[in-house]
Amino acid sequence: MPEAFVDVITITPPARPFKASPRIAGSKSITNRALPLAAMANGTSTLTGVLFADDTLRMIESLQKLGFALTVDRSGQSISIEGLGGKIPNASAELFCGNSGTTIRFLAALCAAAEGQYVLDGVERMRQRPIGELVEALRAIGAAADYVGQSGYPPVRVGGGAAGGTCRFSASQSSQYISAILMAAPLARNAVNVELIAPVTSEPYVRMTLAMMQQFGVSTQTARTADNSAANRVIHIPNGGGYKARQYAIEPDASNASYFLAAAAICPGSQVTIHGLGRDSLQGDVLFADVLRQMGANMMMESDTIHLGGGRNLTGITVNMNGIPDMVQTLAVVALFAQGPTRIFNVGNLRVKETDRLAALEKELTKLGAVVSTTVDSIVIDPPDKPHGARISTYDDHRMAMAFAVAATRIAGIEIENPQCAAKTYPEFFKDFQACITARSS
Repeated sequence: MPEAFVDVITITPPARPFKASPRIAGSKSITNRALPLAAMANGTSTLTGVLFADDTLRMIESLQKLGFALTVDRSGQSISIEGLGGKIPNASAELFCGNSGTTIRFLAALCAAAEGQYVLDGVERMRQRPIGELVEALRAIGAAADYVGQSGYPPVRVGGGAAGGTCRFSASQSSQYISAILMAAPLARNAVNVELIAPVTSEPYVRMTLAMMQQFGVSTQTARTADNSAANRVIHIPNGGGYKARQYAIEPDASNASYFLAAAAICPGSQVTIHGLGRDSLQGDVLFADVLRQMGANMMMESDTIHLGGGRNLTGITVNMNGIPDMVQTLAVVALFAQGPTRIFNVGNLRVKETDRLAALEKELTKLGAVVSTTVDSIVIDPPDKPHGARISTYDDHRMAMAFAVAATRIAGIEIENPQCAAKTYPEFFKDFQACITARSS
């Protein structure tokens, strides 16, 4: 990110193919799960590879307001947290979560399941992002949760402890609600059953949460529901087994790696290698590399490394991105340089993210010459013969800013407004991205 505030940034397209191995900072999704899990554990945990960005800083500040002792080493990308075995030190607090969905949702559940009274709020956009599904689930397991303002939206008031029991999610708007309940469940006085009725949006993030809970010492069991449907299941979290402190290494952010992979995919002859991500990653967004392969990029994935090179021609595809919706903006930009249209479907939850991402994509891709149409849960991009430059609005959405930086590797004259919004998850993005696309093989 630029050192001083600027309202627009221009990226110069590379003159030649590039070859780079960018170092990607720690995963936001893993960082914002590891922090509260460590705070709920019994003993001191040390997290390494921590991401320090707006979203994770909101989580760190909120945990400190709750009274937890954190030793923060930003230069060393590590944090030590003294967990109190499911107890929150301060009996009350007001937590400002900014526009961080993981912070407000995960902490609302954890605070509701613990003793005390807590209010969680955020920026104006956060007050437009629904949270009613989580509130209803908390009430179902015996926790106190209510709205301070408009029903169904933040701010929320929670606390008093959770009895346990069963809650159900059907066609959930966000996997974060499910993850929030799962992480809070071990704090309940009795066992918790989480019933998932119908396929889950962003399913890989639920799998990530369950894997991390196990890494911090909490085992769960999953079984089919009575109707024996493949999509319907019950996750059982027994009581009596709390989180355990540990040393925990956070892997690089797969979502943020996507912009470097996409840049290589659309620039023939270019190559990017991402270390620390691969087949064994906790993050579902590593699957984006395979989407690029389907379009024609040259890709090889190892257990902890992804190699991707730009092929001569990319082809438009039809793809269900419900499992990795944060990759839709990146894919939509890549579609500008493919032969034939690209259709992305089953991503209706993008309309309640940092902005209405489908509407934003339609408007901004059209500026570059594409013909774009959207439905309530899909987008079709018909690429232009020759995309042209334009000034791109980012809607204070970090992923809009970073995705359209990819377009600038092939289109001269793209100006990206409010580049600082990338600081939500990647403060150094524009500096690192420019260094990547100008790197040369040795």
